[in-house]
Amino acid sequence: MGNRGMEDLIPLVNRLRDALSSVGESCSLHLPQIAVVGGQSAGKSSVLENFVGRDFLPRGSGIVTRRPLILQLLSDNTEYGEFLHCQGKKFTDFDEIRKEIETETRRLTGSNKAISPVPIHLRIHSPHVLNLTLVDLPGITKVPVGDQPTDIEYQVRDMIMQYICKENCLILAVTPANTDLANSDALKLAKDVDPQGLRTIGVITKLDLMDEGTNARQILENKLLPLRRGYIGVVNRSQKDIDGKKDIKEALRAEKEFFLSHAAYKHMSEKMGTPYLQRILNQQLTNHIRDTLPAFRSHLQSQLLALKKEAEDYMQFNPNDSARRTKTLLQLVQRFAVDFDKLIEGSGDKVDTVNLSGGAKINRIFHERFPYELIKIGSDEGKLRTEINYAIRNTHGVRTGLFTPDTAFEAIVKKQISRLKGPCVKFIDMVSQELTTTVYQCIDKLSSFPKLRDETERIVTTEIRELETKCRDQVMLLIDIQLAYINTKHEDFVGFNNSPQMHNHSNTKIAARMGGNQVIRKGWLTINNIGIMKGGAKEYWFILSAENLSWFKDDKEKEKKYMLPLDNLKLRDVEKGFMSSKYVFAIFNTELRNVYKDYKCLELACNSQEELDSWKASLLRAGVYPEKVAVDGQGNGPPENLSDPQLERQVETISNLVDSYMGIIYKTVRDLMPKTMMHLMINSVKEFISSELLAQLYALGECSALMDESPEQQQHRVEVLQKHAALKEALAAIGEISTSTCTTPLPPPVDSSWIKPSSLPKNSAASGKPGIRSHAPPVPRVPSAGPKSSPNGSRQPTSQQNRTPALVPRRLPPAIPSVK
Repeated sequence: MGNRGMEDLIPLVNRLRDALSSVGESCSLHLPQIAVVGGQSAGKSSVLENFVGRDFLPRGSGIVTRRPLILQLLSDNTEYGEFLHCQGKKFTDFDEIRKEIETETRRLTGSNKAISPVPIHLRIHSPHVLNLTLVDLPGITKVPVGDQPTDIEYQVRDMIMQYICKENCLILAVTPANTDLANSDALKLAKDVDPQGLRTIGVITKLDLMDEGTNARQILENKLLPLRRGYIGVVNRSQKDIDGKKDIKEALRAEKEFFLSHAAYKHMSEKMGTPYLQRILNQQLTNHIRDTLPAFRSHLQSQLLALKKEAEDYMQFNPNDSARRTKTLLQLVQRFAVDFDKLIEGSGDKVDTVNLSGGAKINRIFHERFPYELIKIGSDEGKLRTEINYAIRNTHGVRTGLFTPDTAFEAIVKKQISRLKGPCVKFIDMVSQELTTTVYQCIDKLSSFPKLRDETERIVTTEIRELETKCRDQVMLLIDIQLAYINTKHEDFVGFNNSPQMHNHSNTKIAARMGGNQVIRKGWLTINNIGIMKGGAKEYWFILSAENLSWFKDDKEKEKKYMLPLDNLKLRDVEKGFMSSKYVFAIFNTELRNVYKDYKCLELACNSQEELDSWKASLLRAGVYPEKVAVDGQGNGPPENLSDPQLERQVETISNLVDSYMGIIYKTVRDLMPKTMMHLMINSVKEFISSELLAQLYALGECSALMDESPEQQQHRVEVLQKHAALKEALAAIGEISTSTCTTPLPPPVDSSWIKPSSLPKNSAASGKPGIRSHAPPVPRVPSAGPKSSPNGSRQPTSQQNRTPALVPRRLPPAIPSVK
């Protein structure tokens, strides 16, 4: 009866499988098991039925096994079967077992021959079996049948790979004797994941159906096309025997008689047949379990360690304990306040390395978005001069003015200051929206308690809206204060006497502020408007300085492609294309000169709105302002040209004065707005969350209801506790077993280069375009089983310690022929 000293190992693994089945298949896939692999009609089902001695598997044409069947055979005094999905129900009629397999298969896959990777668990107790655990997998197929998808071959292969690529899985490669063994799909797949043959056992079926005068003697003697673990031959019932209800016991006697009487096989009849195969599998699975148990124990311990803290918290949690509910409420609100503060101040333990969030986004609004909005409203010099023209002429009335009127200056300045209200209100809205987003980001951690989350969200967002209104009123007051008195005695105001020099000063102020040709920004941009004949859109590395915009082939900055001076450049927005995912802006010359080669404008594209806004703000710092077309009420542009030289001088003077005074206002507003927002909104929200939120939650008078768990949280808590208990039970079961018995060493290596890789034929030109198909899953690396000595001092086989990780090769899909 197999390896007597370790006969409890296979039932142990079955206990582990049952314990871990309640927590998903991720753990079960790592359990030691035997996967039965072979093509359709290779005889896999007949081999399994011969083990049990009963007919219990579905039969038919095409793919019959459409879900993995995890078959646990347990030696027992009574004979019955039971399914994991029908716990407590014993099946003594094996025809009922077949019907239940068919019903459960159809439940997930329907009746159209589709497949599913979700396994069916069947345990059979019988006095006629040895302890064994096998996984019956769908047969490898080539051609879709009925409503099967065109990639059914790859679905089956991927499912098989999920099992056999695990180092803890032995591979039972079933191949009919009446086919070419060198082209066996089962052996090819086994070779892919087990190139050294450490886990592959060959089974040759249908020996009785070989052509007269031929035999598989040299293959079964492992001389021709050898495998490290060798081959075992079996003879199954024919379809005629099955239709005639031939008894399996009679079939096993006929199998034994076949090997004893066949001239080519009688000398090795003791090592052929289903009973011998069952004993060998029992022994090798037992040995395999013993060898892989240390690594599997480490895998379970790492999972248990990851769950330990969460499970302990859940074990102490009593949903009906009011004191614990109150304590949990206090802890959650405090955690929410800390998380919000960390996101705003940027001192969080976990720093997002992918996107800006919280305080970083608000900082970008302060120093990039808001200055950009301010510059946009005052960047149209043509429109400003037109307004000054009208203001001067309307101030003089019917008379011709000899002097520049200060009332025109004041009227223009007040109008410019009033226009600041729009950007300031937009600025408040952006900061308010970002604060609300940050609240949502932090409040996700309260999702286990929906009522608490909803009430916290309502209270905090209401407070943000109230503070937003208060902040908006304060900002409007600041602008009204600026409108109340135009201070022409300000120390930075140029005054009427110095206004002629302002024109030259304005041309050089950007470079002076930057301290020469200082680099402002670097980054990748795509030149979007180059035609296909000239190379098409291409990405370059751009460097923006105070005086020019340069781009290079890559970020090594060795091969410069072009350098564009910033003089007379402006930027404008470009509408996003219907199929484009890029965000585009354009740079052009105000004197209508070519910007780059023979292009009047340069369209530059980036990958996100944030990146677009950041580049615009950087260009503003370099003095490249956005375009703004001046139009009158009918859209006809400026109503008339200036023709009076005296009026032109007055317009120039007031324009310079307005530039000077508005520069002071812009500087003041850029400085005051972030400070106002910090004081009246951001700090106030932080203070409210940390000191008043808990009081307002208590004021609702529903503290007990607030701490009601969501159904999802209840389910998650149950699952965590179940998984924790299952892992502890599994580790305890492993600890009860003694593995001191010596295992049978592996046979020496053989030359298995005769097995060709499982690559598919290359697509022919006439076959059309191949279908796109993902590759088989990669083989995970299994942790080392530790030192070569087991805890009790016995030696482990060196062959198990020095395994080379198997790699699953990439396979091209078969060509899909075009249908005319």
